[in-house]
Amino acid sequence: MSHTLHPTSPLPNLRVLIIGAGVAGCILARKLSSLPGVDVTCLERVERNDHSESGTGLNVGPNAIKMLRAHAPELADAVSAGSFPWKSWRNSLTDGTELFHMPLSQVADNDGVRIRWSELYRVLRDAAGDTVQYSCAVTAIGRSESDPARCFVEYQADGQAHRMDDIDLLIAGDGRYSMARERLSGSPKMRQIGVAIYRLLVPDTSGGLIDDYEQWFNGANRLLAFRVPPGHIYIAGTFPIRPQDDIADEQKTAQALRDCYTPADRAPSAQATWMIDALAKHVDAIHWARLQETEPAYLEAGTQVLYLGDAAHGMVPTLGQGATQAIEDACVAAELIAARLAAGSRDVQSWLQDFDAQRKARIRFVMDFSLEATDTMLPGTDPVAGALKKMQTPFQDKLKRLYREVV
Repeated sequence: MSHTLHPTSPLPNLRVLIIGAGVAGCILARKLSSLPGVDVTCLERVERNDHSESGTGLNVGPNAIKMLRAHAPELADAVSAGSFPWKSWRNSLTDGTELFHMPLSQVADNDGVRIRWSELYRVLRDAAGDTVQYSCAVTAIGRSESDPARCFVEYQADGQAHRMDDIDLLIAGDGRYSMARERLSGSPKMRQIGVAIYRLLVPDTSGGLIDDYEQWFNGANRLLAFRVPPGHIYIAGTFPIRPQDDIADEQKTAQALRDCYTPADRAPSAQATWMIDALAKHVDAIHWARLQETEPAYLEAGTQVLYLGDAAHGMVPTLGQGATQAIEDACVAAELIAARLAAGSRDVQSWLQDFDAQRKARIRFVMDFSLEATDTMLPGTDPVAGALKKMQTPFQDKLKRLYREVV
């Protein structure tokens, strides 16, 4: 008796949709689009070369560079090529009194980087290639009728309405005010810290006064600055406000900023003078916000949805871990998904549970440590005592854990 053998029908490709061609979205789009059996689409609302909302600078921590180099060395090289190395952390008063000057090699295995947001986006979006569709406005997100674990997304592009349904994995990298997280999980509660923060990118006319990462304090009022390619200075400042208050218009004036950072009984240093003058000259270009954080959440139970970066964990930027943790998120997720697919697993919800187990304790530590490091920016704090604390063993050990102990 003979038997006719019927070849097994190939499984359909997994449909992955990424919302947001930001840091995490681009790294994942690049990796997942290279995997067999996966169809990846990444939707980005701005035009291809529109970085108008990313016109400032940032420092990316040594931990992210360490992880990115292990995950995608060529991508780490491209980021490094568009940046300056972050090698040290210096802390002073605005009168020029130095409080500490710490080489990062004391607590990290490698340098971080200093880069413009626009350049980081350019590098990562180029690497993601044609997987990213630009000028796409997401209009609706919800659970699919045929399978509530899967999702649908509706969006507008090129004047036409589009819909993707029964998405096997929806990855939301659409920022702190994520539409995906709001629609699928509800808006996360924002915790206001009670600190106003602003950012500014200006041409470098400092004559060498500003270079690597530095902070300057006048009481609880803090300036931060460093140089980024090709020839710019990134300035960020903070001052305390009541947690429930918005930033008042009168606090945003050139004179108010001068008063914040000018010592009452002595002249500001040459560095502080240059920064104060730059703030006054470009006051209308300053980007304002308040320090705030959200409760971290990578998953929505019962769905095949993954939140990453600021969509998962809006955190205070005190230790420069916002984009840094988005890079960690993306590298861990990309490697885990690739490994599960290679092992023959298509159980997306189990992937997500594994990811959450790997990242949950790490992100809680990073957020708590970032908030702890904000102590010298709160009302009535002593920046000298705060600086001494950061040079003591407990704080230094946490920096080593932050910068070195990546997965």
